[in-house]
Amino acid sequence: MPELPEVEVVRRGLADHVVGRRITTAAFTGTRVARRHVPGPADLADRIAGSTVVEARRRGKYLWLVLDGGRDETDREPAPPIGLIAHLGMSGQLLVEAADAPDEKHLHARFSFTDGDPELRFVDQRTFGGFALDDLDDDGVPHQIRHIAPDPFEAAYDQASVVRRIKASDSAVKRMLLHQGVVSGIGNIYADEALWRAQVHGERPGSSLTKPAISRILDHARDVMAAALLQGGTSFDALYVNVNGASGYFDRSLHAYGQEGEPCDRCGTPIRREQFMNRSSFSCPRCQPRPRRRRPPTA
Repeated sequence: MPELPEVEVVRRGLADHVVGRRITTAAFTGTRVARRHVPGPADLADRIAGSTVVEARRRGKYLWLVLDGGRDETDREPAPPIGLIAHLGMSGQLLVEAADAPDEKHLHARFSFTDGDPELRFVDQRTFGGFALDDLDDDGVPHQIRHIAPDPFEAAYDQASVVRRIKASDSAVKRMLLHQGVVSGIGNIYADEALWRAQVHGERPGSSLTKPAISRILDHARDVMAAALLQGGTSFDALYVNVNGASGYFDRSLHAYGQEGEPCDRCGTPIRREQFMNRSSFSCPRCQPRPRRRRPPTA
């Protein structure tokens, strides 16, 4: 699943090419692409048509378009804005293309606009992604993702609170970094990179770290994601592209993730690969020693 920088790259593309435009029609192919919209794809398309895209927003790995909601039944007062959540899943792509461009093999949604080209397409090879409409809370966040914590780039992000929560937990610090209810947007790639920079092994319990050490890890996470954003994100999978179909290239700057057997850029020790939470985790054996296992108390 794309992480914060990759989703932010897409969000910026939508802000440039879609925001301010009025949707003429929306078409959804099949039922999976609209499975999170209970009334079905036809209802979703009908509710979207005629709306203007007011804003493209993101929280962590979650992306949504704010629609003006059109007019109410009396056509006297504007209806409240509504959020069109775009779930990218494992392989979803939002692409801006000319209407006469050939259809992609895995095209599942198409949005046309009153001002003509370009149109917006949703292509998803693995079909885990899709769309759903949802009401917005007072902060403009869709109700169904209110449980997702603010990410390090949001004004609502409170790092001191996140530090306290990690410090109070005996869970592995990497598990806490990946917990989207604690801090959103950090995935496996950028967690490994932040921990490498901080010289901390991901299995260290949060409670065993000092608050300044936890804060440094979070600072590194923000810094590495900001650096990735400048390079268009990380594209280990060719399916992760921006709205123009281009891949990011931050994978060339990674120090830990995906570098098994390569010399650590800090000390020269070969990077190791371990299993963590049913995924691969990469670290330096010398710079990031494993925590000692606690011995059970003797009787």
